[in-house]
Formats: sequence, C-alpha cells, structure tokens
Amino acid sequence: MFKIMLIEDDASLFKEIHERLTQWSYAVYGIDNFNQVMEEFSKVEPDLVIIDIQLPKFDGFHWCRMIRSHSKVPIIFLSSRDHPTDMVMSMQLGADDFIQKPFHFDVLVAKIQAILRRVYNYNQLQETSIRTWNGATIDFLQNAVSNGKGNITLTKNEIYILRILVEHKNRIVSREDIMKSLWEDERFVSDNTLTVNVNRLRKRLGEIGLSEWIETKVGQGYIAIEEDSHDV
Repeated sequence: MFKIMLIEDDASLFKEIHERLTQWSYAVYGIDNFNQVMEEFSKVEPDLVIIDIQLPKFDGFHWCRMIRSHSKVPIIFLSSRDHPTDMVMSMQLGADDFIQKPFHFDVLVAKIQAILRRVYNYNQLQETSIRTWNGATIDFLQNAVSNGKGNITLTKNEIYILRILVEHKNRIVSREDIMKSLWEDERFVSDNTLTVNVNRLRKRLGEIGLSEWIETKVGQGYIAIEEDSHDV
C-alpha cells in the first residue's frame, strides 16, 4: 500500500481527499502540528506528498524546499490562488505536478497513479541503469549525472526527461511524446509544465557544462545532441 502525506490545513478538504484516496487503497497521513512537518515526514516516510501552498506558519514552498533537501519523493502542489508564478515556482522547487483548486477528484487520482507508476515501476522498466553521453556518465537508478566537471543529482522528472532524450539522441522528440511518456496522459498536464521541467533540466546540466547538448526545436520538440554531430 502506497503512503501519501497530505499537508493540508483545510479540515473539510483534507477529510474529502482522505476518504477518496482511501477508497483507492492509499494510506493517507495528515499533519497535526504545522510547525513539525519534517518530523512527521521522517516518521511516515511517504511515497508521495501533496502540499497546499497556503498553510499556517510557513507556506508550501518552504516545506517543499525542506523535503527536497532530504528526499526525492514525488510532490504534488495544490493551490487556490490563480497565479501562474505559483506553478512556475512549484516546478522550479522540484515538484512533480501542480493542481489548481477547485479540481475534479478523478484528475487528482489520475495524476497520483501516473506519478506512482512512473516513479516506483521505474527501475523495472530500465534495461540498463548506466549510460554515457558526451563524456558524462548517467546513472538512472541514482538520478545522477557526472563528468570531469562535477556531479549533479536530478529529480525524477528531470532524469526521466533526460532518459527519453538520450535514448533518442540526435533525433527530435516531440513535446507530445515526452508528455505522454512522462505523465501517461497529456490531458492532465499543461504545456508550460513541460517547458519548466526542461528548462530546469538544462539549468542543472549547465552546472557541469552539458546544457548546450539539449536543444529546443521550435514547434517540434527537443533533441539530445551527441558531441560528434553537434555541428551537423
């Protein structure tokens, strides 16, 4: 049974989400003291976290930063605020998805199922966990990329996107194909969400001098260039 931590201070919404997810055989845990979120997180060790942005004491962005400093667990943000910057901030902090309130519970369940399948069946889907690319070693099991300039650790979304692009190196992969593979159903994902994830991946790769090898093909998609064909 997957464990889901729901960091939500609206008692009625928490109760409704708890009831719906319990019907899908998820174990749902809440927060009693919003000053001790990390203590509860460490105690539960959830498989997925759902965080509201507006919370007592500290907002959801704060707790996302704290969780990300300790764990790569999938995170979904909830927000009643209609600000595009909230979604952008969520993705930049390493969230896996963002849901605007009010939302249909079928959408929430579909997103949860897609993320859990992707993350926790991930190792079973890989024929090999190590791949080399432009002088770098990519370890898909450890979410790590390393070369002579250093080592970086990526989020689940970032490593999955990199995997798709590198497996199809020197070929354009459409945005639609990436979204279908990543979220399983692009109807539940905004186009901007993918843009934010790819930009974040490129920024991280830039830390070890690899950002130039991921190119955007306007109106088509993205391509991972192999070094010997960069000038083609």
